[in-house]
This record gives sequence, C-alpha cells and structure tokens, in this order.
Amino acid sequence: MKEIANFVIKAAEVIDVKEIDNLVNMLIDAYNKKSKVLVMGAGRSGLVGKAFAMRLLHMGFNSYVLGETIVPSITKGDLAIAISGSGRTQLIVDAADAAKKVGSKVIALTTYPDSPLGSIADMVVKIPGRSKISKMDDYFARQILGLHEPLAPLGTLFEDTTMIFLDGIVYSLMTKLNISEDEMRSRHANIEF
Repeated sequence: MKEIANFVIKAAEVIDVKEIDNLVNMLIDAYNKKSKVLVMGAGRSGLVGKAFAMRLLHMGFNSYVLGETIVPSITKGDLAIAISGSGRTQLIVDAADAAKKVGSKVIALTTYPDSPLGSIADMVVKIPGRSKISKMDDYFARQILGLHEPLAPLGTLFEDTTMIFLDGIVYSLMTKLNISEDEMRSRHANIEF
C-alpha cells in the first residue's frame, strides 16, 4: 500500500497543472450550460469512471456512464470523458470518436497522449501509470518515479492514480462551484441495497 501511495504522490507532482485547469474549466462550463457529461472506460477504468460520474451527479451535473441503459444521446456541446491507461482500448477509442463526430468535446485521461485516444481528444490529461499492455513503453516513467517491476499488476497504478486524481477534481469543483457536502448528500441515493 505504501509503494502504491508513494507512486500516486509522485504522480501528483508530475501531472500538468494546465491540464488540470483545462479539465476543471471544461467541467464548469458543462455544469453552467447544463450539458451532458458522458464518462467512459472499460474494465477497472470503467469502474473509476462510474465513481466519478456518481460524484458529478451528486454535485448536480447531468452525468452518465457509457454502457448503462439510461444513457441519452450526446450532441454538440456535451462533454465526453474517456479513461484508458493505454489509450488503445478499442471500445473507448470508438466511443470517443463517435462523440467527437457529433460535436461533443472529448477529454482523454491516459498515460499515453500520443495514443489513438489522445489523437481524438480535444484535451488530454496525462496520468502516470503502468499500462497492462506494456513493459518497455513505461520504462522512462518508471525510472523517474523510482519504480521496480512488478509493483502492481496490469493497469492498477493508472486506475488507482486516476481514481484519486478525479476525487481531487471533485473537491476542486465543489470549491469553485460553491457546492456543499450537504447539497451533495441531498442528491445521494436514499434507497440502497
């Protein structure tokens, strides 16, 4: 746990502040315009996306998760947030491309900005992490961050880092939009299993 936490701390030091500001500003714009925010990811990245979409909903965003039965169509002016460590998960690349074609803005959260997903996106936030598909591709990042294989299997470092990063984005949005925890609680599910 300490090694993974240290990775996340080191990752927080290298994530570009301009990318963070752009992400927050695009989300605030979507909030103010009542635009839809569609969050997408596959596997564990999809679970991270669901957690983020839930918090967006608690804050009053019009948020949805790709693959759920209640997802409406997205259109020009909406926002799609695509999460893929490799930036090559075909389902997510195809969904981001479809969103882009209808005029939605696409934000990619990925370790590889030059990936197919990164090339589709209007804006990329580079999240350090080890992708499940690569060993050598991450060599430089691992050396900078002082990691030695295997720290965590497959895409765990990307997923954990992205989860904590997005929780930080939630706090930033709460502050900038003046949304209280009580207000969020009022939108929280009151029927739970």
